[in-house]
Amino acid sequence: MSGIQAFLKRKDIRISLRRYGIDALGAMAQGLFCSLLIGTIIDTIGTRLHIPFLTATVATVAGVSYTVGGIASAMSGPAMAVAIGYALHCPPLALFSMISVGFAANALGGAGGPLSVLFVAIIAAECGKAVSKETKVDILVTPMVTIGVGLLLSWLIAPPLGRAAMALGRLIMMATELQPFLMGIAVSVLVGMALTLPISSAAICAALALTGLAGGAAVAGCCAQMIGFAVISFPENGWGGLVSQGLGTSMLQMGNIVKNPRVWIAPTLTSAITGPLATCVFGLRMNGAPVSSGMGTCGLVGQIGVYTGWVNDVASGAKAAITAFDWLGLILICFVLPAVIAPAIHAAVRKLGWAQPGDLKLN
Repeated sequence: MSGIQAFLKRKDIRISLRRYGIDALGAMAQGLFCSLLIGTIIDTIGTRLHIPFLTATVATVAGVSYTVGGIASAMSGPAMAVAIGYALHCPPLALFSMISVGFAANALGGAGGPLSVLFVAIIAAECGKAVSKETKVDILVTPMVTIGVGLLLSWLIAPPLGRAAMALGRLIMMATELQPFLMGIAVSVLVGMALTLPISSAAICAALALTGLAGGAAVAGCCAQMIGFAVISFPENGWGGLVSQGLGTSMLQMGNIVKNPRVWIAPTLTSAITGPLATCVFGLRMNGAPVSSGMGTCGLVGQIGVYTGWVNDVASGAKAAITAFDWLGLILICFVLPAVIAPAIHAAVRKLGWAQPGDLKLN
């Protein structure tokens, strides 16, 4: 047993929830952002601003035409797998082999591809690390093992994993349609908390293909956390803190939350309020890329995703037009209400003596 432990340590193979559930999952979200999400944004810009280069076909593969954004989106599987390999500290030959692994897992996983990529890429990466530099023909062995394990697992488990993720995502979305008030609260609070925790809410939403009304609730929850923390911590952190949390991530407050969990009350209760408002009053839907559902106001990706969904719905005839009420709902849910409700709740928290000045100070 000690020999196995020594080998795993030498290969930097650490089987832990943090390594796989935080590091790998967070990296997967970054890979998805740099492929599918950026591709979607490029397509939206090209279409809305009528930029010929961005709307024209730049490549045709197997009869399928791709725009610039389309090419970026098509690379989501390889991008996620390489990002996971990078987070797991893969050596070069194993890391580069993850391109093929990601493509296979994402393609065979269908709409639930991101979850398939997560599982398959982790196992393939660790197997590649295990054999790396163990033979004199490393240039053959490492890629062969990494790709072989990845493709075999993609064939065996990617389809059922993809179907399971899609089934769970559909269940959440169906429940939100049937019970928009209760599910609006649940989805908003849980996804919002996931955004602030050191895990990836974006990757979770992508893995579950969370769109529609449930996606709108997720956006509301993420915005409540980001804008909420940004505003209530403004006295301690100033404009730099406002921008870094409001357009960056509320995860910056995790250290303070660990010291005093009660500072989390205001943003979380805010998400419990804005979530059902998004679903029941404004009918806010995320019909863009599912990963956008878990991004909140980070780079305004959540809002761009909602807008992209509007554009797609208008183009398909599912929506007649983008109305002033749509814009009002988006602005109120994402920016105005969190900036008003969270400080009011936090003032009550401080009045009760549960939080003190300086509790939200960022280092």
